[in-house]
Amino acid sequence: MTWIDALILGIIQGLTEFLPVSSSGHLEIGVVLLGINSTNNLLFALIVHMATSLSTIFVFHKDILLLIKGLLKFEWNDSTKFVLKIIISMFPVGIVGLLFESEIEALFTGDLYLVGGMLLVTSILLFIPRYFSQGIGEVTFGKSLVIGLAQSIAILPGISRSGSTIAMALVLGVSREKAAKFSFLMVLLPIIGASLLKVKKYIEFPDLEPEINTLTLFLGFMTAFISGYLACRWMVKIVKKGKLVYFSIYCFILGLTAIYYSYML
Repeated sequence: MTWIDALILGIIQGLTEFLPVSSSGHLEIGVVLLGINSTNNLLFALIVHMATSLSTIFVFHKDILLLIKGLLKFEWNDSTKFVLKIIISMFPVGIVGLLFESEIEALFTGDLYLVGGMLLVTSILLFIPRYFSQGIGEVTFGKSLVIGLAQSIAILPGISRSGSTIAMALVLGVSREKAAKFSFLMVLLPIIGASLLKVKKYIEFPDLEPEINTLTLFLGFMTAFISGYLACRWMVKIVKKGKLVYFSIYCFILGLTAIYYSYML
């Protein structure tokens, strides 16, 4: 992997991790169009995922500190309830990931037809909230489980995690601001968990990893962090203004383009 590859992949990962356009789908498209063969590099994947996790922490650091302070009181308060809701939302994706890990990994092979089809699904998911009135509700325990179910389908390349979870929250009547906050905070623990699995695999099979220098890793980390930070802040504002339809149109066009391109290869 060259430093240019790292720059491109870092920017793609950072931007699309938070914008509702599917980071996995864009990375798969990048593999095909740019001919980058190192996207399965566990160490690089770990680095850029850590970067996007850190960018989330920076954006929501005040909320996270309040949650920690609330938890340390060891009381049944709002912080305890919120964290429990996040844990509940993790169950579906955790179960799917554990039971179908090998099947899911087999889908990430640069199949533009699959990616294009799933981008069309993302487009539909982002368009659906337009048919529901703006909600003012909270994320309840039951809603957190349903939002978690929406996150579990985002394991497929081309389906946006942020798009599916925010859209589901809006459909359930959650206010736009709270939907965005819950969507971005609920992904922290799954990303950390996935990163730990990558660490485990890297330790078990270090000889299978292609060589990658420190500069390349640093560039990937920094571009993913900066672009992720900007995308996260931007996305919160977009959700508040109810502008998801523009991303729906984008995913629709990109999905059709990916399907067309798959036939041309």
